Amino acid sequence: MNGRSGFNIERADKIISNWRGREIAVLGDIMLDHYLWGNVERISPEAPVPVVEVDHEEYLLGGAANVALNLKRLGCKPFVVGVAGDDQPGAELLKICSLLGVDSSGIELDNYRPTTIKTRVIANNQQVVRADKEEKSEINGDMQKKLLSSIESKTGSISGLIISDYGKGVITSSLLNNLISLCRDNNLFVAVDPKDVHFKSYRRVSVITPNHHEAGFAFGMRIRDEETLVTVGRGLLNELNLDSILITRGPDGMALFLADGTYHLLPTVAQKVFDVTGAGDTVISSYTAAVTGGADPFEAAYISNIAAGIVVGEIGTAQVTPETLRQSIRATIGDSG
Repeated sequence: MNGRSGFNIERADKIISNWRGREIAVLGDIMLDHYLWGNVERISPEAPVPVVEVDHEEYLLGGAANVALNLKRLGCKPFVVGVAGDDQPGAELLKICSLLGVDSSGIELDNYRPTTIKTRVIANNQQVVRADKEEKSEINGDMQKKLLSSIESKTGSISGLIISDYGKGVITSSLLNNLISLCRDNNLFVAVDPKDVHFKSYRRVSVITPNHHEAGFAFGMRIRDEETLVTVGRGLLNELNLDSILITRGPDGMALFLADGTYHLLPTVAQKVFDVTGAGDTVISSYTAAVTGGADPFEAAYISNIAAGIVVGEIGTAQVTPETLRQSIRATIGDSG
């Protein structure tokens, strides 16, 4: 099935207005993105590599922290929960959260774990190399209890929970099981940006948002065409007992599968693609925001598809605002729906 009638700019406007101020918790692997910007004019005499003359550098929120920032830019109230090191990058991350108005009171500091930091070197508007500093071992039981307690303290005020799993050790099978049960008991919407190692632990969540490679790997079938896409989508939906699954497909758009057996194919709206960094964060944050604003799964997928089309046209990690989202929706579907 392709698309659905009845969704227009007035309906989109109402959803976007309704999600303003909604509190949404984000739990996962928080990171600090470090960018070095410059130009290349020569090759190093030491090795056949370009010499990047750095003009400037910047630090941005990454991972689950970027999901929280996406929510903030959309007009929601994010509450980010995770683990950072008691180190300079960790202090920088907390400072940025404070400056941007992202509630970081759920971030625990760990003396034995460095803050995950990804350094990207950008030369002539192209990424040359990325260097990662991280610790991927699972957090201990005491730390898991602290994170669970942070979410538990917010069950009366949050409208939903996003689990941002980058496979860096914060999300564990035990923590997932406890979290999902907690959210189900409190009738909270749960969205998961998954990692293949934990796929079997995402049972009974509201939605997962894998890309087509992750979905195919988890199900054991490579997605090659619509037929295999449908087999994988419906297979994971049933196997994990999900309410829905949104598979992102790069230049082919998205596919939404629902528990009633229906599915929707949404073609990409991206006019140009410069950088896919953070696109998955945009998808899950805008989808969840839309649901808290009263959207049904198709409407939420439509809005998140538009949002993703905006961010991939920017270099570096980008976010979407309600204004840019409204403009893009209007340009895509017009006033007639």
